[in-house]
Amino acid sequence: MHDDGHFDEKVAATYDDDGMSAPEVVDPAVDLLAKLAGDGRVLEFAIGTGRLALPLARRGVQVEGIELSRPMVARLRAKKGGAEIPVAIGDMATTRVAGRFSLVYLVFNTINNLTSQDAQVACFGNAAAHLERGGYFLIEVGVPPLQRLPVGETILAFDHSETHWGLDEFDVVSQNFSSHHIWLRNGRFERFSVPFRYAWPAEFDLMARLAGLTLQHRWSGWKKEPFHAGQRQAHLRLAEGRRLGGVFRGPLNPT
Repeated sequence: MHDDGHFDEKVAATYDDDGMSAPEVVDPAVDLLAKLAGDGRVLEFAIGTGRLALPLARRGVQVEGIELSRPMVARLRAKKGGAEIPVAIGDMATTRVAGRFSLVYLVFNTINNLTSQDAQVACFGNAAAHLERGGYFLIEVGVPPLQRLPVGETILAFDHSETHWGLDEFDVVSQNFSSHHIWLRNGRFERFSVPFRYAWPAEFDLMARLAGLTLQHRWSGWKKEPFHAGQRQAHLRLAEGRRLGGVFRGPLNPT
């Protein structure tokens, strides 16, 4: 890994090509983020290429960001309005920016890019340190699909096509896993792997409590769909990659 994490120029160049920037994906997220922000300032951890920050800024929300990857920020800067969004280069678990925010958010499973429990705990603490009284910290992260993992096996396929194969390799003791991508491009195979650490909803709730935050809502999507495992069908959808939205709130009054 280099100074830009695992998101170098090659990754940044194709990062926006996966369909996650489509209006039907972005608009519900921006609707909810704008509502949570109210009239306050907003800070995005791992702002990336500005997939959510730019449309949020176009709605008049004052957005800032923290991002480890310089190539990703360069892509943000090249987009209309991207140069006006302040971005601090650094690790979202430790990097501080000036001022307080009504909302800090971290989306698209990026909490998992922090590959130790200590780093994830530090990320919650860093978010809390940036919040104004009563501010919100929102994370979007997938539910670990371990119920699909056969006994004794460590690998699950998450994508397969004529040109791309995706495999997750799990260590259920450390809660670390690696996503392996294999592409067929121009008649040649290319491989790319990224390490992650998964955590369960209850573990994230405890991280929030350690940071002085309290769980306010948990949803399975940006339209506030209920998060539950009471029905087999819903449970299987969650296990196959539906995301949970955890909204944590800071204290309303000084202690």
